[in-house]
Amino acid sequence: MRTYLVVIDDSAESALAQHFAGRRASRTGGNVHLLLVTDKPAFVAWGGVQATIEAEAREKGELVAAAAAAQLAEAFGITPRVTVRQGDAAQIVKSLIAEDGEISALVLGMAASGAPGPLVAHFTGHDAGQLPVPVMLVPGGLDDAEIDRLS
Repeated sequence: MRTYLVVIDDSAESALAQHFAGRRASRTGGNVHLLLVTDKPAFVAWGGVQATIEAEAREKGELVAAAAAAQLAEAFGITPRVTVRQGDAAQIVKSLIAEDGEISALVLGMAASGAPGPLVAHFTGHDAGQLPVPVMLVPGGLDDAEIDRLS
């Protein structure tokens, strides 16, 4: 099955990528894999405090992922797979693509103006051409109707 990998957060760029991937998957009989990456919190000397900080970050991430999954289910009838991991987003994306043979494309949203986000910069700059799947970039200036027309 063709699966579109989308790295999610609570940004407008992420929402664009989710919409494009959901629409594309629904039209091609595919699926969406949502990946939420949380940062490793700065080291705190007290272990209990460190564990609480990490748990709170994971809970917040799981809420964002659940909302994104619900939106895809409602809009496109897709039940996406959801993965929440902690660490360096670019490395996690590479690892997940290597682990999951069904991922056929990485879908990233772009800002309407300004500098590209860190994943767009990474996969179109430093590691351009290194992934075994295409990177699909969704321009930030598109609205939902234009994304639907293109996907």
